[in-house]
Amino acid sequence: MTAYRSSLCTGVAILAISGAAQAQSPTPAQINFSIPAGSLGAALNAYASQAGRQLMFTSDQVAGRRTSGLTGRMTADAALEQLLAGSGLVAVQSSSGAWVLQRGSRDELAEAVVVDDVVVTGTLLRGPGDTPSPVTVIRRDDLDRTGRATIADALAALPQNYAGSGTPTAALVGSDPMQSNSGLATGVNLRGLGPDSTLVLVNGRRMAGAGGRGDFADVSAVPTAAVERVDVLLDGASALYGADAVGGVVNIILRRDFDGQESRLRVGASKGGGESVIAAHTVGRTWSTGQALLSYEYERQNALSTMDRPYTATGDLRPFGGTDHRTYYAVPGNIVRFDNASSSYVVTHAIRPGAGGVAVSAADFAAGQQNYGNTRVGAALVPEFDRHAAYLYARQQVGAHLEFTGDLRFSQREFETESITPTAIATVTTANPHFVSPTGATSHSIAYSFGADLGISQRSGRARSLGATLGARVFLPADWEAEAFLTYGTERADDGRRGMIQSTYLQEALGNTIDNPATAFSAPRDGYLNLFGSGAANSSAVLDFISSGWTRYTDESEVASANLIAQGAAFRLPAGDLKVAVGAQFRTEALKNSGVTFTSGLTPLSTRSPDKDRKVAAAFIEVRAPLIGPDNAIPGVQKLELSLAGRLEDYDDIGSTANPKIGLMWTPVDDLKVRANWGTSFRAPAMTELAQRRYISATFVADTVGQQVALFEGGGNPDLKPETADTFTLGFDYRPRDRPWRFGATWFDIAFSDRIGRPALDNLTQVLLDPNLAPFVHRVDRNSAADRAAVDALINSPDFLLPGVLPADAFGVIVDGRWLNTAAVEVRGLDGYAAYDLNVAGGELTLDATASYMIDYKRRITTAAPTVDLVDTYGHPVDLRGTVSGRWVRDDVSLRVAVNHVGGYRDLLESRIGSWTTTDMQVGWTPSGSWGEGLSLTASVRNVFDADPPFYDATTGIGFDAGQADPLGRTFALQLTKRW
Repeated sequence: MTAYRSSLCTGVAILAISGAAQAQSPTPAQINFSIPAGSLGAALNAYASQAGRQLMFTSDQVAGRRTSGLTGRMTADAALEQLLAGSGLVAVQSSSGAWVLQRGSRDELAEAVVVDDVVVTGTLLRGPGDTPSPVTVIRRDDLDRTGRATIADALAALPQNYAGSGTPTAALVGSDPMQSNSGLATGVNLRGLGPDSTLVLVNGRRMAGAGGRGDFADVSAVPTAAVERVDVLLDGASALYGADAVGGVVNIILRRDFDGQESRLRVGASKGGGESVIAAHTVGRTWSTGQALLSYEYERQNALSTMDRPYTATGDLRPFGGTDHRTYYAVPGNIVRFDNASSSYVVTHAIRPGAGGVAVSAADFAAGQQNYGNTRVGAALVPEFDRHAAYLYARQQVGAHLEFTGDLRFSQREFETESITPTAIATVTTANPHFVSPTGATSHSIAYSFGADLGISQRSGRARSLGATLGARVFLPADWEAEAFLTYGTERADDGRRGMIQSTYLQEALGNTIDNPATAFSAPRDGYLNLFGSGAANSSAVLDFISSGWTRYTDESEVASANLIAQGAAFRLPAGDLKVAVGAQFRTEALKNSGVTFTSGLTPLSTRSPDKDRKVAAAFIEVRAPLIGPDNAIPGVQKLELSLAGRLEDYDDIGSTANPKIGLMWTPVDDLKVRANWGTSFRAPAMTELAQRRYISATFVADTVGQQVALFEGGGNPDLKPETADTFTLGFDYRPRDRPWRFGATWFDIAFSDRIGRPALDNLTQVLLDPNLAPFVHRVDRNSAADRAAVDALINSPDFLLPGVLPADAFGVIVDGRWLNTAAVEVRGLDGYAAYDLNVAGGELTLDATASYMIDYKRRITTAAPTVDLVDTYGHPVDLRGTVSGRWVRDDVSLRVAVNHVGGYRDLLESRIGSWTTTDMQVGWTPSGSWGEGLSLTASVRNVFDADPPFYDATTGIGFDAGQADPLGRTFALQLTKRW
């Protein structure tokens, strides 16, 4: 008969791993089982623990199925057969000893099925079992139980993840230090080392990079309906997977083994907005030599505005114990002058129009007073978007030794948000008929906000993601196999703004330049712009003319690879087979950045950075050697296994890098496993960091007294070398088979050196205050001819982004903001989990706790700077994040309550930011009657008590920290799932 190999590589849930592998006894042992009636999945979990077996199955196979349980002494085989009676499922033992569930009868499958070993994230070798590295698994059921809408939401809730960069909200509120998230993507930032230091895979394959730098992956592009599970490897793994696997690896495993159809509908809403709808349908079919699956998902998300939360509505944070962050950009506006002593604009008069709504005389000005405005009024905290995502998978076996697989993943997200209010400091002269002066001057500079005239500038865009894989697998003699596959991925983000102030048109409308025949506007005919009003002094013709500015930017990245890997047992050791995986990869990466702007001049300006690409060749090997096993166990060592891995990568732009990894797994007694792991990892410089186009810009920065206008220069550095890291983990897992509890912990230590950064720009708020940043700062002596010439050369360069905005004598410092290998970081801490099962009120109650405690986050921003511990400081991880939950299941009903905690910390001024504790609740119903077969309903409430995020006195006027909390408040959701 044709051998049937069902690849469980991406669809397996390992429910229990308990005890060392036991030698098969001629007479099967009797075991005292006690498994209550209930869901089949929970019963099989209990069976695996009590029988000491590895039992693997997909959540789809057991969804909606129940069992009457069993009690008494019997063999493991008899107990499993009794539990599966009537389910249409049978258990088949793989060549490695693990048991895997399959559909069909035992007679049909007894001779026809040969089950492949399982692929586990953290090793290249197929086969069940643990790895030396700690792995957290998020299954499909976990999403439903926790009330998370998407995989991106679930990953954001991980205690080890820091959301301060690479998220839509962080980008929208201006707190993301990356400043490159053009497509409003969602990245993963394990250990707070940056989204570019966490490698994200889909089915073990790299995704193309997102954002303007193409250096992190967008997990929101993956359709949640197609996800089987997510493995989060909390350890460095460059020896296995190559670049970027420093903080860890996220491997999103998509569904494959699915028969039938499934429909899902989820609706949710937060207080004041943020409504969402997710609808999805999946259809799959499995036949004797293959399978196919197609899944489609649609998501609609409404925006949440700054106006929907009191701590983000006005920019005045004094009612919350903070500062008034409103600015002199206001309506009515303010007369300002540039003060050379402080290198900043100061307000001299507030414009106070009379009853007619416009200032017409000196009496309509208040000397020494100021009007205030908020440039973020009405801006978005959560974007509005529509997302379509689809996934297609197929596998076909040809004969007994050859198998072909292919998958295709596509996502398109179209978003629209309100952006920052248009503002300007404009000079108005007597050439403007609306000009009026409180002092008799012939011109004034006016700081003005156009929010009342024009509304908020609109930002819209589209993010597209595509991933494809085509592969062939050959089953060789002696249980060896070889796999060759091609992968391709691309990410494209189009980001545009409209309703922006067009500076050339602004000057014409003010009368500062003569009417230009190249424009259709004529100030004498259509009217002059009046900046002395209260927001209703100008005609639509004037406003449409000055607000015709716009920008469009496109960022596109690609990754493609050819891969070959072979694996099998090299020879037999006393404790088992020594397994080897060896392979090679050739990868290409490319990045394109382009834009068109029309914010000045008479024609749009096209900008295009040089196209960037690189080629990478890699060779790798992994060896797993069982040193001690059941046949040669000794007291205190029931099992001992050594794991070795190494990878060599050669880049055509930065040279070669080699990374080893050594792991050890030790079982001193049954049910206790100890693991240790050491290795090196690296992150290659992003192509923008190597070849970014030179640019010059300006901004205000704080000085010891007042502010300075800083002229800063940035751009790529072709001499950058890779960032490197040494990673070490040590942990244990204790899962006694005859006890209702289990727990474990992992110590982690990551020493990151040669970190790439821009010390001055990354710490711009402190660049003139921190003596460690002095090497990157040149203070301008306005009496020095050399300094004046240096400033002139920079502001007259074609690379200067703000020509004509400020005079040369306004600049007080020149800052070097180029990319450098300069920083070092060391993070150390402890992850832990515990669980306890018990029977309460006729149902099964599981108590869970998981937490991550960061002990050190030590950073040195330059080689000469002192080391500073940044744990519990703004922009970095807090010491403690964790969740404690309880889930009770009885018959058709389940109830879950979870308490989530984020520890308190300090802002940059050492002010205390409070901790944040929220409570979530979910109620699930899975009817057991025949009429309700395949049906489940889940109602959830996140943040039940509507706890506001801890107050943070941000300079942007946004009163919370997007890195540690979210502004959604109490959120309701209802999800309906039907399997057909």
